Amino acid sequence: MSRSDGRTADQLRPIRFHRGWQDNGEGSCLIEFGRTRVLCVASFTAGVPRWRRDSGQGWITAEYAMLPRSTDTRGSRESIKGRPGGRTQEISRLIGRALRASINDAALGENTIQVDCDVLQADGGTRTAAITGAYVAVADACRWAQQEGLLKTWPLQTSVAAVSVGVVEGEPRLDLHYDDDVNADTDMNVVMTGDGRFVEVQGTAEGEPFERELLDELLMLAAGGCAELTRLQEIALSLDSPAAGLLVDGTPALVSGGATPGGPA
Repeated sequence: MSRSDGRTADQLRPIRFHRGWQDNGEGSCLIEFGRTRVLCVASFTAGVPRWRRDSGQGWITAEYAMLPRSTDTRGSRESIKGRPGGRTQEISRLIGRALRASINDAALGENTIQVDCDVLQADGGTRTAAITGAYVAVADACRWAQQEGLLKTWPLQTSVAAVSVGVVEGEPRLDLHYDDDVNADTDMNVVMTGDGRFVEVQGTAEGEPFERELLDELLMLAAGGCAELTRLQEIALSLDSPAAGLLVDGTPALVSGGATPGGPA
């Protein structure tokens, strides 16, 4: 069954990482899942929240937002409304939880990594793109801190990536873009570590409830997608060129922006 963007059911959109996209962040990555583009910036700062002081452990937190014209019609800035909406808060917390699954808190020490994920253009899967790109930004921020002598040991104990899956017109599909998402009978967001463990599964039957067999099929589809995203993250972080990018098939490509050295394997 054909999809509106021509992909097969088990195919990711073209994925591209632009490391070091922003000059000011200790780590940054503009990630593209097809037409969805999210800028992820990791800021490394000394100190932790008051409730975590004197614990010897660090902290990672995240904030998510969408630009007003990241979608087909303009949305209002939430800062004008006075507070972030429920969806924004929920996704921010999801990204933070996902990233904390990758870190050794003791190795991070009493330092904080604040990650800002801003959606520049949305075509479905913004939260999964944000998690996948945020990990790359965090890895570069940790490399910066290590080079500056702020970290004694490498704090990332595993990688983390995320992808959406769903059932559209009776067909299980990987990495839903907008046309898939709005027509999905079931949709799910799956976050996994690089060694194949689940961090979070968010699944909803938009229409009829689904059977266990379908759930297993969707999780297998998501696991394959996350494994491929993990492979691409590793390749992206291994590229030392100041203009290094990555296409979905792993082919290096020149892009604008400088890249910082990737973290150790």
